[in-house]
Amino acid sequence: MFQTESRTSLAHGAATILVLVFHNTVRSIRKTHRDATVAILYNILQTVIMVGAFFVLLDVLGLRGNAIRGDFLLYVMSGIFVFMTHVKSVGAVMGSEGPTSPMMQHRPMNQVVAVCASALGAFYIQIVSMIAILVVYHLVWTPIEIAQPFGACMMLVLAWFSGCAVGMVLLALKPWLPKGTAIIMQIYSRANMFASGKMFVANTLPAHMVAMFAWNPLFHIIDQGRGFIFLNYNPMKSSLMYPLWVSLVLLAIGIIGVFYTSRRASLSWDAAR
Repeated sequence: MFQTESRTSLAHGAATILVLVFHNTVRSIRKTHRDATVAILYNILQTVIMVGAFFVLLDVLGLRGNAIRGDFLLYVMSGIFVFMTHVKSVGAVMGSEGPTSPMMQHRPMNQVVAVCASALGAFYIQIVSMIAILVVYHLVWTPIEIAQPFGACMMLVLAWFSGCAVGMVLLALKPWLPKGTAIIMQIYSRANMFASGKMFVANTLPAHMVAMFAWNPLFHIIDQGRGFIFLNYNPMKSSLMYPLWVSLVLLAIGIIGVFYTSRRASLSWDAAR
C-alpha cells in the first residue's frame, strides 16, 4: 500500500538503462530464432544470396566494365552491405515495441530502451555477418585491400543511423496507420534496390540521372563509402554531409512523433489490429 521512493544517483540510473538495453538487444537478436547463432547464419545466407544475385546480374547486363577499377566483387559488396544495414535498421526500429506493448508494463522498461535495443540488435547482426563474409572471402578467394578502413566503417555507421532515423518516423506513424506503414516500408525497401545507386558508379552518371538519385541519402552514403574503400575512386557527385543532416532532421521528427503518439496511447490500438 505504502511505497518509499528511493533516490538513485545519475551513474546508477545510467547503468540500469545500459543493462536494460543490453538484455533487450539480446532479446531482439533472438526474435528470428532462439539460437542467436542461427539468426546470424540466416542473415549471412541472405546477404550472400543478394551479393551473388547482383554479381550475376551486373555481369549478364554487361555493367562490369563500368564498375570501379579494382575488385569487382568487393565493389558489389560495398553496395549490398550498406543497403542491408540501412534497410534492416529501418525494419528493426519500426518493429520495436510500442507504448501499448505488454513489455512496457514492466518497470523500468520504456520505449527508448526498446528502440535502442532493436537498433543495436540489427546493427550487431549486420556487422557480424559482414565480418564473417569478408574474412572468408579474404582467406579463401583473394586478399582484401581497403584504402581507408575507418572512413568505410563510418559510412556503415551512417547507413545504420540514417535507417534508424527513417524507422523512427515510421514507428511514430505505425499506431495511426498500422497497415499503411507496412506498405510504406515495403515500397521504401523495394525502391532502394534501385534508388540507392548500388549498381552504378555515381561519377559515370550524367547530370539528369544523378538528379534521380541525389534525393536519397543512401545513394550518397554508398558512393562516399566506395571513395573510402577504393584507392583510385574520388566521389564527385555525392555529398558526405547531406545524409547526415537528412538523418538528423528525420530523427528529430521521429522522436517528436513517437513522444506525441505515446502520450495518446490506447490499448484499443492493439485490439483493433
